[in-house]
Amino acid sequence: MSTPQTTMSGAEREQAVTRAQSTYSAGPLPWIIKIVVLGLLDAFLVMGAITAVASGAWWILAAIITLLVLLNGIYLPPNRFLPAKYLFPGLVFLSIFSIGVIGYTVYIAFTNYGDGHNSSKDDAITSIQANNTTRVPGSKAYKSTVALKNGKLQLVVVDPATKQVRAAADQEVLAEVKGAELSSIGGIKAVPGYEVLSFSDITKRTKEIAALKVKLDEDPNSAFVRTTTGSASYEYKSTLTYDPAKDTFTDAKGAVYHDSGKGSFVTDDGKRIEPGWKVGVGFENFKRAFTNPDIRGPFLKVTAWTFAFAFLSVASTFALGLFLAIMFNEPRMRGQKIYRVLMILPYAFPGFLSALVWAGLFNQEFGFINEVLLGGARIPWLTDPVWAKVAVLLVNLWLGFPYMFLVATGALQSIPDDVLEAARMDGASTWQTFRQIKLPLLMVPLAPLLISSFAFNFNNFVLIYLLTNGGPQFQGTSLTAGHTDLLISMVFKVAGFGGGNHDYGLASAFAIIIFFIIGGISYLGFRQTKTLENLN
Repeated sequence: MSTPQTTMSGAEREQAVTRAQSTYSAGPLPWIIKIVVLGLLDAFLVMGAITAVASGAWWILAAIITLLVLLNGIYLPPNRFLPAKYLFPGLVFLSIFSIGVIGYTVYIAFTNYGDGHNSSKDDAITSIQANNTTRVPGSKAYKSTVALKNGKLQLVVVDPATKQVRAAADQEVLAEVKGAELSSIGGIKAVPGYEVLSFSDITKRTKEIAALKVKLDEDPNSAFVRTTTGSASYEYKSTLTYDPAKDTFTDAKGAVYHDSGKGSFVTDDGKRIEPGWKVGVGFENFKRAFTNPDIRGPFLKVTAWTFAFAFLSVASTFALGLFLAIMFNEPRMRGQKIYRVLMILPYAFPGFLSALVWAGLFNQEFGFINEVLLGGARIPWLTDPVWAKVAVLLVNLWLGFPYMFLVATGALQSIPDDVLEAARMDGASTWQTFRQIKLPLLMVPLAPLLISSFAFNFNNFVLIYLLTNGGPQFQGTSLTAGHTDLLISMVFKVAGFGGGNHDYGLASAFAIIIFFIIGGISYLGFRQTKTLENLN
C-alpha cells in the first residue's frame, strides 16, 4: 500500500517559516539575553578598537569595525539571517586562529624579524643611545629610590639643587611628583600614588633596576639618569650622537652610521650597530635557505632525512600492522581478543611518555637495551648519527603499528567472504589471494589514511624533540640543527626555542616551504588514489 504524498503550496511554506520564526523569537527573555550578550561583545570590541587607534594598528581597527558591523547586523534582526547566526561564530574563530595565523606567518616570512630586529626604528634609536653610554664626568648625584606604579618599575629621584622630586619609567622623561615625603637626610620615604620598594625588594630585582634609564628631557642626545644601588643615581650620556635631520649616528671617533635600508645603521665599510628594527626584505629569507652555504647544507640534509623518515615510518608501521591484522584475523586462532588488546597497548599510552621511556632504554651507559638485551654492549643509540636514526625509526614503529593494525583489521573484516571464497574455489594460493584481491581492496579505504600518516610523520615534532632533540648536532655550521631533526623541529630551533638565536623570518620561510611540500605530496597522493576507486 502506497502512502499519499502531499505538496505544500508557496503560501503554506511561508506560513510554516513564519511559525518557526515566531517560535524562535517568542518571549522577552531571549531578547534580553541577546541584547546583554551583544552589549558585552560590543563593549569588548570597542575597547579593542580604542587600543588599535592608540597603537596605530589600522588593519586591526578595520577588522574590528567589520566584525562589529557583521555581529550586530546578523544577530540584531530577530527573524533574518538564521543560517548566518550559526555559521558566524565558526567563521570568526576560523579567521582568527587559522587564516589569521597563516597570514601572519606569511607576513613574517618576508621580514627580517628576529633577534636584533624585533621593534620599530624609533625604539631601535632609543635602545642604541641607551646601550652605548658612559657616565658624565663630574655629574651630580641624585638621591633616589625605586617604586612601582601600575605594575611598572619607576625611578624616583630628588634634584640636589632644587630638591624637586621627579619620577619616570624606563625610557620615559622624568616628571615632577607632588607631595613626596623626604627624610631628614634628603632621602625619599613615601610618594603619593607610588609603592616604594623596600631594601630587600630592591636587592631581589637588581638586574631590572640597573636596566632602568630615565630621560632628563625630550632631547634624544641629552643625558639620562640611572642607578645601580637604588639609593643614588647619576647622569649618563650616549657615546653615539644622533642627527634626526640626516638620520645618522656619529661615534666619538667620527664614524658615521647611516640607515642601510635593511633595518640597521651601518658605516660605509659595513660596520653595524645593534639593535636594528623590523623591515620587509622580500624573498631574502627564501634566498638564504637555498643559496647561503651555512644554511643550505643542513637544510638539504634535514629535508632528505624528513622524507626518508616519513616514508620508512609509514612503510614499516603499515607492513607490521597489516601482517598482525591478517594473522590475528584468522578465525581458527584462539584468544583473538586478548592478542588484539595486547597489540594496541602501545597506542593506549601517551606518545610523549613513551618517547621519554624509550630515551632511557636507549641510554648508552645504563639503558636496558644495551645492559640487558645486548649483554653490556655500548651502542651509541642517541649520539651516533646512524644509530640515532635507527632508534627513532624503531620507536616510531612501536608507536605507530597499533594504529595501522586497527585500521587494517577493520578493512579486512569489510571484505566480503564470498569474494575470498570464489578465489579459493578458482585455485588461488594464499599469496595470490592477498596480492591480487585483499591488498587492492584494502588500499581503497587505507590509501587516504596512509597519505595522512605520511603528513603526520613528516611533522612528527614530539617524537624527535623528546627522544633525540634532533641530535647529534651538525658540525661546522651556525644553523642549530642535527642529524635526526625533521624540518618542523629545525623550524622550532631556527625560531630560537631550542636555545639559539631567534630568526622568526627564516623560520616562517621554512614553514611555508613545508606547507607547499606537504600540500603537493597530498595532492598527488589523493589524485593517484582515485584510480583505486574503480576496484569498488
